[in-house]
Amino acid sequence: MVIAYFIQEKFIFKPEKLAADFEFKYDAPFKEISFQPEPGVTISGIHFHVKKPHGLILYFHGNTRSIKGWGKYARDFFRFGYDVVLVDYRGFGKSIGKRSEQAMLNDMQFVYDQLCLQYPEDHILVYGRSMGSGFATKLAADNLPRYLILDAPYYSFRKVVERFLPFLPIRFVLRYHLRTDQWIENVKCHTYILHGTKDRLIPLAHSERLQQINPRRITLIRIHGGGHNNLPSFPEYHNFIRDILKV
Repeated sequence: MVIAYFIQEKFIFKPEKLAADFEFKYDAPFKEISFQPEPGVTISGIHFHVKKPHGLILYFHGNTRSIKGWGKYARDFFRFGYDVVLVDYRGFGKSIGKRSEQAMLNDMQFVYDQLCLQYPEDHILVYGRSMGSGFATKLAADNLPRYLILDAPYYSFRKVVERFLPFLPIRFVLRYHLRTDQWIENVKCHTYILHGTKDRLIPLAHSERLQQINPRRITLIRIHGGGHNNLPSFPEYHNFIRDILKV
């Protein structure tokens, strides 16, 4: 059980680490940014910017890679006239710091607070993809963004881990719980959930259960035929994003 407690991160997180001098390259205007939420911790990010933005999308990615690869998805949002900020969690990309659930939640709140100095809060939309959906939901529960958008979210992180790591005594050793189901109850803005009907990693049932928590404030958008990692390949995904972002 002790071994399981310490090795679980290798199963949960699949980060891509980048050298401090790595240069991001994209064919759209952007700048590299960083945040220092506490001594010895750096949260790395990239900020795509447009002229006269309608608002800001704060994007939290999944449990793999780094913003180097996730950055390509910013186009899905800045094409509609929004600035986009993506950040890496501790140990991902250029971000440094010892990981824990509370530390990561604190980091994201710090990032949000800093962005609120640049944008009116009611012009900030929080987007969470897969694992990032938990961080996005906690932020929306504790703050007042315009919208919360969840892409293939989980009901609770424990439900996902139990499915893929059945050999771990989850109830006793899991260090990351990310209780989307509890946090979403306190989200005051409207929430949009996009989920593929053929998602094998996090089944659609997770989103259906989340919507049942507050059907009046949560809109569930089913992408028919969509899996876990391919929603942007469906025209319906982009049509729904356009409709959500239109001003």
